[in-house]
Amino acid sequence: MTDAPHLPSPLLALPELALPELALVALVGASSAGKSTFAARHFRPSEVLSSDAFRALVSDDESSLEATADAFESLYFVAAKRLARGRLTVIDATSVRPDDRRRLVELARQHDVLPVAIVLDLPRSELEARHAARTDRDFSPAVIGRQLAELRRTFRGLGREGFRHVWALRSVAEVDAARVTRTALYTNKKHLSGPFDLIGDVHGCLAELRDLLVRLSYALDGETVTPPPGRTALFVGDLVDRGPDSVGVLRLVMGMVHAGTALMVPGNHEEKLKRALDGKAVNALHGLDVTLAGLDAAGDAFKREVRDFIDALVSHLVLDGGRLVVAHAGLPERYQGRSSGRVRSFALYGDVDGSKDDLGLPVRRDWAADYRGSALVVYGHTPVAAPRGVNRTLNIDTGCAFGGSLTALRYPEMETVSVPAHAQYAVPARPLQEAPAPADAPFDLADFLQAGRIDTRTFGGISLRSGERAAAVETFSRFGVDPRWCLYLPPTMSPVETSSQPDLLEHPAEAFAYYRAQGVGQVICEEKHMGSRALLVLAKSEQAARERFGVQQGTGSIYTRTGRPFFTDPAWEQDVLERARAAVSAAGLWDTLDTDWLVLDAEILPWSLKAGELLRGQYAAVGAAGNAALPAAVAALEGAAARGLDVGPLLERSRGRAADLAAYRDAYRAYVRRADSPAGVQLRPFHLLASAGAVHSDRDHLWHLQTLSALAEADPALFGATDHRVVTLADPASEAQATAWWTALTAAGGEGTGEGMVVKPLVFLNPEPRLLQPAIKVRGREYLRIIYGPEYTRPEHLARLRARSLNAKRSRALREFHLGLEGLARFAEGAPHARIHECVLGVLALESEPIDARL
Repeated sequence: MTDAPHLPSPLLALPELALPELALVALVGASSAGKSTFAARHFRPSEVLSSDAFRALVSDDESSLEATADAFESLYFVAAKRLARGRLTVIDATSVRPDDRRRLVELARQHDVLPVAIVLDLPRSELEARHAARTDRDFSPAVIGRQLAELRRTFRGLGREGFRHVWALRSVAEVDAARVTRTALYTNKKHLSGPFDLIGDVHGCLAELRDLLVRLSYALDGETVTPPPGRTALFVGDLVDRGPDSVGVLRLVMGMVHAGTALMVPGNHEEKLKRALDGKAVNALHGLDVTLAGLDAAGDAFKREVRDFIDALVSHLVLDGGRLVVAHAGLPERYQGRSSGRVRSFALYGDVDGSKDDLGLPVRRDWAADYRGSALVVYGHTPVAAPRGVNRTLNIDTGCAFGGSLTALRYPEMETVSVPAHAQYAVPARPLQEAPAPADAPFDLADFLQAGRIDTRTFGGISLRSGERAAAVETFSRFGVDPRWCLYLPPTMSPVETSSQPDLLEHPAEAFAYYRAQGVGQVICEEKHMGSRALLVLAKSEQAARERFGVQQGTGSIYTRTGRPFFTDPAWEQDVLERARAAVSAAGLWDTLDTDWLVLDAEILPWSLKAGELLRGQYAAVGAAGNAALPAAVAALEGAAARGLDVGPLLERSRGRAADLAAYRDAYRAYVRRADSPAGVQLRPFHLLASAGAVHSDRDHLWHLQTLSALAEADPALFGATDHRVVTLADPASEAQATAWWTALTAAGGEGTGEGMVVKPLVFLNPEPRLLQPAIKVRGREYLRIIYGPEYTRPEHLARLRARSLNAKRSRALREFHLGLEGLARFAEGAPHARIHECVLGVLALESEPIDARL
């Protein structure tokens, strides 16, 4: 079956033109037929490529015939770029000759899009009348006659030339009445977001399919299948052959598809079965003979149902907003959402060129090894011993007919569920392929150092320059932890917009206003601990660490937001890890989350653990110098005033500066507590980022805080809870209460309470708006004194600081946030470490951008 939508048949003149959403549209007609007017009425200016406009671009004269060759060369170049990017493209040129149209059909085929034609075939008298009224055309009306004759001579051959759909408008009334609509390709199921249960190659294994559906909580009553609420089964093809009951599998799955409880893409075995049912000559091998015999026994009516069912299947499906692609043999990014014989062939058979190996089997190149797309591609076709995840692809054909198992992927949970085969029904030509361990794929340093983008499923492509990439590699290779533990680096965080209040640089009102303007209904305000950001990666046991992280020793790691070991003394790290793991066990989180590993995002107190040198070398040095000079200056000026000298303004200014310095010393002294042993270390986790098979970005922030509060109950000496407030932005009283809390929090001072708060949308990950900041920090007046200096609150300094620009900081925060989530998602679904490190180093690369560190 074609992957195009059902459209009017070729040569059908209708006022409604239902165009495929992705196509190359040829506007065909003689001069003065009104093609440009028609294009302007029905298409965006950027969609239309006019030969006249390109003549003007290359020669400043749109009627210059000598510029035609250059104009069309440029037009075809731009058209190719648009089609490569998946944009509908309209060619406004006469195109009355088959040779002219042949180039358009070839261009469409090169980019695997549908070529369609809209023919404006108006009466010659109308064309000549329009031509006579035009002043921009100096050629003879006879030219129009020749163009019209050529068009009508070749018109009926447009379908044979390769145009999938042709509309002909033969009068001014038809042109004026025409209505252009866009029709989604049958492969486009982006509006379906699941949840799905994707089921691998069944190959006639009816008993195992029924077992698997029961394991997935589907209710079976004979051939009637009822899914769990909201879920849809999705079969990746190859229902038939090899196994004992292909007819039974067809009855069950066809019933589910017809009932709307399942979707399916075809496999190569369905394609071959359809050819056999159509009476084509096929070799009845690999169990096809048994399938055909079973269908013969089932009767002609059922055979026709099967044939029509297979014929209606499309090559692949693009689902969940483009995040999920399902094709029997897989599909590279360049073919996803496209329609052509080449796309269908790849989806059915994989990357083959017709060559055979020494066993006489088709040579299938490993397309997944080079896949770099952002969509998750789930496929089967090539049986493997266990689900094989490589580069955002997952093969779930686990060889049930060969005595392996039948596997399903629960999406978006990314959990695999398998049932064992009842027997071995067929002998594989070679042993089932073993899935490589995630750590086996080496990190290609040369590839990473090339400028380019990293594709994410939540944000799209994020571009990194080669210099940024080199800086990240240099930093991590010298100072980073064992990369097998480093799954995630947290994003930077933008401060709130500058406050409008006269004596404050930051205030919650601006954070609330920002999220209100973005359409966010509720936010959560979390206290911002005055500690150091750290990531805790915990494995339940050494065996879990070996199996999941590929390490031979150790059960976890604690590292900074730039990937460096947090503790300089390994004994301290080991102590904290053991206590943290014990707290997780006592809180029951291993069982609650059904996991043997966790990633926690936290602040570690005291601040002096990592900021001791900063406190001594910068803050204390400034405080000591000011304390040595300013009190003495004030005393001298007071003595001068007592002697009657006019030093009043200078004395007042010096007293103010001394008071500012005292406030500055009080501010940083609140955080100088030292920890003399690991017993003095405290953790304040606020994100439970990931666990086995899951990235918890689908949970709101309240779930994270409430779940992690169990750790504080299990070990209050090590873990502490993060205080928070949920704010309804439409409620002024709710905002006022949170503001009062922030005021008290920042006025209190002291470790862990005086810095301020972080304001976040209650929902962890908002798909829209795309540029929504995931978090904004609102720091207190006295804490900012540490950052900006003792006298920053003076009006002249505040006026200067209010001009700070946040655009670069916010852009970086957003990109780092989505890169971090992408790395975690890749790890959770079993991607090779090289794919995870690409994201980790990407975050570190963005950190090399020069941005004011005080923001």
